[in-house]
Amino acid sequence: MNIKRLKFIDKTFIVAIVLIITLGLVVLLSASSAICNDSFYYVKKQILWLAAGTFLAVLIIRYDYTQLERYWKYIYGISVIILVTVLVFGKEVRGTTGWIAIGPLPMIQPAEFTKILLILAFADFLARRKGALDTLGEMLPCFIFMGVPFLLIMAQPDLGTALVYIAFTLGMMFVAGANWRILLKIIGAAVGVIALALFLHFQFGTWLPLDDYQIDRLIVFADPYNDGKGGRGAGWNTIQSLVAIGSGGLTGKGLFHGTQVQLNFLPEHHTDFIYAVIGEELGFIGAALVIVLYGIILWRTVVISFNAQDLYGSYLVLGISAMWLFHIFENIGMSIGVMPITGIPLPFLSYGGSAMITNMIAVGLVLSVNIRGKKIVF
Repeated sequence: MNIKRLKFIDKTFIVAIVLIITLGLVVLLSASSAICNDSFYYVKKQILWLAAGTFLAVLIIRYDYTQLERYWKYIYGISVIILVTVLVFGKEVRGTTGWIAIGPLPMIQPAEFTKILLILAFADFLARRKGALDTLGEMLPCFIFMGVPFLLIMAQPDLGTALVYIAFTLGMMFVAGANWRILLKIIGAAVGVIALALFLHFQFGTWLPLDDYQIDRLIVFADPYNDGKGGRGAGWNTIQSLVAIGSGGLTGKGLFHGTQVQLNFLPEHHTDFIYAVIGEELGFIGAALVIVLYGIILWRTVVISFNAQDLYGSYLVLGISAMWLFHIFENIGMSIGVMPITGIPLPFLSYGGSAMITNMIAVGLVLSVNIRGKKIVF
């Protein structure tokens, strides 16, 4: 890599990433102090994952991302093989067969890594079809391309990751010039089919490709108290998250002083519901700051995408941006009760090795495109 290219690196993007990771480690320390004798246990592990992810990100920045374009078929094939392997040899955690244990190493969630692999492959797949996505027939290969990994994910079943696949697929297709009217019709038809399937299931008991706990989450989304246990069943997580965020007020109760968090009323507060911890302990100001930082990150990815030297780099960065956007929207949405609970982590904030490494790899790819693109003038 030409060292002179580093002068074009997007400093605003890097600063926003550093700030949100730092905030995440501080909040994780507070959140994990109530669930572990060693308050720094999860923080130390998160720092190790962050170090591994940063190392990979630096390697990726030095590597010319355009060299990956020629290997899209292999990348796609590896993604499918990984997902099949998980179905055969995976371990079940919380109702989902999505984890792999490799000897004494911590279990990993391969579906996190396949998100990046599929974005890498799909970016080239779309670049080769620029200007040829006007009809449903021309779009069909794209849906087949992403449909195979989507079905493999649903077989686990991992509804959250499957929705992420849909999000970045549609986002990348739209940016690639796909007919937006047809895309809207497809989305509308999909929503109609899902609504009909849910109606038939609840009225006549027809089969759904979901586990019982996932169906319960859909039921309590409309009314968390309607879980058959007065809000102490499947609706408990949503209720406690709303209580936590609502009780934070403007400035919050302070780190280590959130009652819902420190008394363990709020489940999974170091992973899925880390945003509720921020809302309770740092208040509206802290919660708003997180959204502002995410907004800056997404804004800079869009700028980097538009200044990419080729279509492949542009689609690659926008695919990553769409992935992050859906994660942010869904996770914060489920924390405030406007989206169903799916277990999707909040990027750079939620505890989790697979997610942190995946997000840092994504950062490396974004910056690899950034430093090899056109000079940004603002």
